[in-house]
Amino acid sequence: MYTDALVNLYTRDIEAGLRFYRDLLGFTETFRAPAGGALEHVELRLGGFTLALGTVEAARRVHGVEATPGAPGLVVVVWTDDVDAAFEQLLAAGVPVVKPPHDTGNNNRNALLRDPDGTLVELVAKRA
Repeated sequence: MYTDALVNLYTRDIEAGLRFYRDLLGFTETFRAPAGGALEHVELRLGGFTLALGTVEAARRVHGVEATPGAPGLVVVVWTDDVDAAFEQLLAAGVPVVKPPHDTGNNNRNALLRDPDGTLVELVAKRA
């Protein structure tokens, strides 16, 4: 009955979202629409996870909903081999920091940042 799933984040600036998720975090673009004209939807993959970005304008036009990018309620969790190195790379790129790298439970090391729309992004790695 159900075959697949993804998370779709609504964005005010889809190009900024692409630079963040594709260029900084290493997601691979797998789909974009429309084929011509202004980009409204893009799908990106990292490992077995698919993340989509859709514009607030498309949400309004296609679905009749008012999207609020970056509102609290979710965090995109991205696993990495080295939280500290990943954090430094994102910090150097100007990504807004919520909480720098810190040790947490389950032998994890975490850091919290925000994507261009303010959505929380959590970097996680197992401590050595």
